[in-house]
Order: sequence, then structure tokens, then C-alpha cells
Amino acid sequence: MYEEDEELLEDVITENGQAMDMSDVYSKNLNGLMDAFASIISNNQNKVMKFLTSITLILAVPTMISSFYGMNVSLPLQHSSYGFIAVVLFSLISSMAAVYTLIKMNMF
Repeated sequence: MYEEDEELLEDVITENGQAMDMSDVYSKNLNGLMDAFASIISNNQNKVMKFLTSITLILAVPTMISSFYGMNVSLPLQHSSYGFIAVVLFSLISSMAAVYTLIKMNMF
């Protein structure tokens, strides 16, 4: 080997080591950034799922009341001319109570 080649080889080894160190630093930075983005996305997803769960609970109340009154058994207000209106009003009032409860619990 020539002396110039030996110096060039040492420079290449030094530069290669520095490049490996820099790539390791950038890799750690990128992993931290990806973790931060994953945390933000997870937080947003949790907020959306919380909202959708609240909407599902609100819609389940009138569905349950209507399904009870759709059965072929004797029920209160069955022979009343205002039975349908009473059931609808009861469903609306119970849904509003569910909305009020969920608002108090900060579910919206």
C-alpha cells in the first residue's frame, strides 16, 4: 500500500463511522417522532370512539322501548287511543335524559 492510500483509507473509515453515528441519531429521532404521531392518532381515535359510543347509547334507548311495545303480549296503554303518542313521548324523554346524563359525564 501507498502512504496516500493509507491516509485515504483512514479518512474513509472515519467518515464511515461518523455516518453510522449520524444514521443512528436520525433513526432514534424518527422513532420518537413516529411514537408521537401514533400517540396523537390514538388520542383522536379514542375521542371519536367515545363520541360514537355516546350516540349508540342514545339511539339504543328508543329502540329498546319500541321493541318492548312491538311484542304480541298485553302491555300498558295497548287499548288507549293515545298509546302510540305516549310511547313516543316516553322514548323522547328517556333519550333526552340519556343525553343530559352523558353531557354531565363529559361524554360529548
